[in-house]
Amino acid sequence: MLPLLQWPADERHHIHGVLTDIDDTLTTEGAITADALQALADLRAAGLHVVPVTGRPVGWSVPFAQTWPVDAIVAENGAVALVQGGTQKIYQQDSATRFANYARLQQVAQRVLREVPGATLAQDSPGRETDIAIDHSEFTQLPPEKIEQVVQLMRSEGLQATVSSIHINGWIGAHDKLAGARWIVRELLSRDLDAELGHWVYVGDSTNDQLMFQHFPHSVGVANIRRFEAQLSHKPRYITRLERGSGFAEVAHALLQHLPT
Repeated sequence: MLPLLQWPADERHHIHGVLTDIDDTLTTEGAITADALQALADLRAAGLHVVPVTGRPVGWSVPFAQTWPVDAIVAENGAVALVQGGTQKIYQQDSATRFANYARLQQVAQRVLREVPGATLAQDSPGRETDIAIDHSEFTQLPPEKIEQVVQLMRSEGLQATVSSIHINGWIGAHDKLAGARWIVRELLSRDLDAELGHWVYVGDSTNDQLMFQHFPHSVGVANIRRFEAQLSHKPRYITRLERGSGFAEVAHALLQHLPT
């Protein structure tokens, strides 16, 4: 991971969109800070597209989609998006599929709670429509071996599973953060994300951002990603000096210094 200052200015000059994680990337101790919120506003004012892509539930994301200066929020690891200022939800799966999957997911969640000592559902679970989440660092501390036990149990049940900075998420379907990013760019902008990867940057902080770090030539980890560094098979190309929301503001400043005139 190279210091963000080594990101060439001529590459930043061509960025026209920012995709970003939320928890511990935009937020600090669970809330967005003034510097990160101002960074979002400055990017939007400069004409850049800004889309957070999160493992958080769609219900939790609604107030942020309605108040943050962003194009949309993609929630539940790519399954659902909030568009039109957070007033409309769109899904990757049809309603019958979501209904069947929801019932199955609740069964798996109950198995996790029975079989993994100390496992608890994430407190934001009531807002989830297409996945389940086990808390490991937000309000409950789950040791690494228990986190791995949850992941393996979910996968043994046929779920996709990933670990964010605070939760273990499990879901049914082929979607993930990358598929969600491709989908929302197509839905909102009628464009092919893969055809213009060099014009986008992804900002994240944990192991569930690895697919994005691998795929985007311009990828940045905020400084607190160091806590996961040993677990990363795919690391971001650059790393900020500051952590969490202040790190995101650092990325925004680096971009706004080199916009086309």
